[in-house]
Amino acid sequence: PARPRAARAPPADAPLAPAMAANIVVPSDITILENKLCIGKRRLGLFESTGLLGMAPMLHIHYSKMDKGDKRAVLSKKFDDEDASPASNVVRTRQEAVRKEVVATNFMWGTAGAMTGLAWWSVRRYNYQARLVALPFIFYGGTFVGRVLGDICTGRNAEYARDRFLASLPAKVYYSGGASS
Repeated sequence: PARPRAARAPPADAPLAPAMAANIVVPSDITILENKLCIGKRRLGLFESTGLLGMAPMLHIHYSKMDKGDKRAVLSKKFDDEDASPASNVVRTRQEAVRKEVVATNFMWGTAGAMTGLAWWSVRRYNYQARLVALPFIFYGGTFVGRVLGDICTGRNAEYARDRFLASLPAKVYYSGGASS
């Protein structure tokens, strides 16, 4: 009977096969700055918690946005109010912009629900088919009205573009292999 051949180790001078490319997710620069300046944990308010509950889950392909877990992490950091450094101002401004965005989500869902409830009430004497035709469209339209209303009530419509840009910076990025220049 033939004996199986033993596997041999490659010679020491043989070139190694190229490693398979993998994407490594690392914290972004703003997240590192937030963690550096954080002095403790901050408790989320009621409207911040419910606003985070109303945000849809996100599938990250490029890590270009923050999901609700990243927004919760930004909101749960406590920063020193007496620190007047530019870096501290940046992270506090970002936290306030994220807070406004999260709280405005409550207005979006609340307005959509209220508009749907009022439409349901106004056609209460009709059969259910008539109600089912109109209500999804009313709800969808209510989300747009609610976004505008939420932006006005939280003051998001009056914030600077810089503040909104800071709130949109991703918390995680793909590792690029070296220092960017």
